[in-house]
Formats: sequence, structure tokens, C-alpha cells
Amino acid sequence: MPVFYPPVKPCPCGSGRSYASCCQPFHTGAQWPETPEKLMRSRYSAYFLQDTAYVLETCHPDRRPTDLDLNDGILYSGLTIHTATENEVDFTVRLKTPDGQNHRFRERSRFERLAGRWVYVDGNVSVR
Repeated sequence: MPVFYPPVKPCPCGSGRSYASCCQPFHTGAQWPETPEKLMRSRYSAYFLQDTAYVLETCHPDRRPTDLDLNDGILYSGLTIHTATENEVDFTVRLKTPDGQNHRFRERSRFERLAGRWVYVDGNVSVR
């Protein structure tokens, strides 16, 4: 079950817009992200909000995990988009693990358009 997040608060993805005018329409199914960057931002917000269903729905069907536990105690604390191209997004995520350790990782994610919708395919991760 996703965590409740007030629609008037700034979106967790760091866009500077309110959640209601940024990622919430994607999470509710009212809209689908029009670009890989918007999909990446909405997926980050879904991790932040523990919205497992959205994360799984936005994965390429051939690469979708069979199970995913977002109630693992990880707290997501920031997203930085470095570059976004036609089908790739390079970004850094900051997080805190249940033992209180701060971490960050950088990923270059690949996206594909299926049936008119962008989906996450895979990514190359470097941990810092």
C-alpha cells in the first residue's frame, strides 16, 4: 500500500512542482508519462511512496520482477537528473538504509516505447 502524500507538497521527484501537478496523475492512472525523464521521475516518486504496483506496471513486461518489496525500510531522500535523451536517463538517487547509513547510486536507465507508452527496460548502476 503506497504511503499517503499530500498533493500540495512538492513532488518527491524534485521537479519543483506540486505532487498533484507532477507525478500524482501518473500514479493514479489519469495520465501516462510522455517522456523517459517523466517516467523516471514518476518511478522515483513511486519508490519514495512505496507504490510497488506502479513500479511494476512501468517495467518492461519481459523484464518485470516477480516480486518487489518497497516496505524494506529504505528512505529515498533525493533525485538528480544528469541527462535525459530519447530513450535513456542518467540520474543519481540518494537514500538512507534501515541501519541509518546514507548512500547514493548513479544509474543510466534505458526505456522503450511499447504500445505508445514508455516503460523501464534496465539500467547500469554504480554505487557510491
